[in-house]
Amino acid sequence: MGSGQRRHSGPFPCGGSLIVGLYAWSQSTDDTLIGDLTMLAAIILCGPRYADGAVLSRRLGGWQVISWALALAVPAMVIVAAITRPGDWSRATVPVWMGLAYLTVFSMLICIVCWYRGLAHGGIAAVGQLQLLQPFSGLILAGVLLCEPG
Repeated sequence: MGSGQRRHSGPFPCGGSLIVGLYAWSQSTDDTLIGDLTMLAAIILCGPRYADGAVLSRRLGGWQVISWALALAVPAMVIVAAITRPGDWSRATVPVWMGLAYLTVFSMLICIVCWYRGLAHGGIAAVGQLQLLQPFSGLILAGVLLCEPG
């Protein structure tokens, strides 16, 4: 494709997002309004940067993109961590720290590197649609692995 051509994924490029959004909205209650609005703000603020990272990973590689993103986020995360730190550290047991380490190394580093590589090679619009399945697969896995009620 030439630089002036735009590639999209089918006749309804926002269809998957609309379905996920409608599903989330149908499950909302008054108790979840703040969380829903916070998630919407995160999507609006972070979504474009996520796409920028995918584009940048074509040039730099996923490893460098996520490393720079995490390094640039450190000052803000230190402030947020200081503000939201727990008053009682006794509940931060070894399994809690192990869970944090797992999320840090795998979910926020290794998996993102692989995901950005896939986005760079397969196309952001096409491959990005797969992520729309994440809420549903997460709910199914939670139900199966954690024996959550349906």
